[in-house]
Amino acid sequence: MKVLFVHDRFGALAGAEANALATAAEFRRRGHEVGLLHGLGTGRSESDWSNTFSCFCTSLSSAAQMAEARRALEKFAPDLIYVHNLSQLEALEMLLASKVPAVKMVHDHDLYCLRSYKYNCFSRRICTRALSPYCLIPCGGFLKRERQGRFPLAWVSYGKKRREIALNQKFDRLLVATHYMKDELLRNGFEARRIEVRPPVPPRADTGGRSALSSQNRIIYAGQITRGKGVDVLLEALAKVKAPFECHLFGDGHYRRFCEELSQRLGLGGKVHFRGFVSQEELKQHYRDCRVAVMSSVWPEPFGAVGLEAMRFGIPVVAFDAGGIKEWLTDGYNGFLVPWMDCGQFAERVEALLRDGVLAGRMGEHAFQTVRQRFDFPSYIDGLEHLFGELVRSLKPTLQT
Repeated sequence: MKVLFVHDRFGALAGAEANALATAAEFRRRGHEVGLLHGLGTGRSESDWSNTFSCFCTSLSSAAQMAEARRALEKFAPDLIYVHNLSQLEALEMLLASKVPAVKMVHDHDLYCLRSYKYNCFSRRICTRALSPYCLIPCGGFLKRERQGRFPLAWVSYGKKRREIALNQKFDRLLVATHYMKDELLRNGFEARRIEVRPPVPPRADTGGRSALSSQNRIIYAGQITRGKGVDVLLEALAKVKAPFECHLFGDGHYRRFCEELSQRLGLGGKVHFRGFVSQEELKQHYRDCRVAVMSSVWPEPFGAVGLEAMRFGIPVVAFDAGGIKEWLTDGYNGFLVPWMDCGQFAERVEALLRDGVLAGRMGEHAFQTVRQRFDFPSYIDGLEHLFGELVRSLKPTLQT
């Protein structure tokens, strides 16, 4: 089977990129041919992508590049198109007009939220509405912060977002990570028969053994340092922890400088260490010495695969109840699910695991078994392989006649 992956990035960045690369690598290992139409490079681990895909196009925006993309599509002649993140409407129209069976993986809220993070930027309250005129007034979603250009704000078109939803409703299947995400699509008018819940399970890591849950009381946060990830809230919670600890934050983002300054103001300078972006291989080494993994997201996480990564090492997770996290994190079993933005309880749960090695060990074992029994990467790929094959067999003959 020839599968054309489509994504607006090239290289490592966050969960969507990790899932796209891991899926393609496994499909290729199983004998399928994988091509890629992609957007701009991230500058991180791009060689891994070059070694996995037949790469065709470095952008999908200008007329000349769209013509190049069409030629690449015709040359590769895929049996199925697998779209990850793609907001360029002309590219979407081109792919859907090809009549090749098409599947979309909905990784996040970009598709139906003007600001893309599905919570109020002032109150941080999670939004439970469908896209509607309310997103314009009073939400003010027609303006969003612009970090790349010359101006601090950028205009977001409500009409374009409506058109984007209408185009995505034409995909033969839409894959989501959680039932929470399925409900979001249903709320925005997508057909239930086209939506399938398939958690984007990370590959089974060669962990080299589980964490020893060391008495060093090491805490790990792994992820982007953006406002939605709630690292500032995490720091406020850690300032309440009385037990000795060391917290290492692996990741980068526009909120890092603010959080570094906040850490100093809270008196956490000797306890909290900002380590920046590191490779997955290096991160594994740190997980082996970790006692607690924390997820402080205050935006509604579509899934939160980084939590599963920690659980593979037998590490309990403490996280806020935001979005789809509760579909894999069971409070009091494989970690603690804390009410949204409750810093006091977050601190209490972290401290309980730091002080009680028996509790941490029991929850860590449950975390390991959760991933082993419910989130197996080969089974995840088996499911995709079966779905793609069924779509190719059921749709392609009809399209060719």
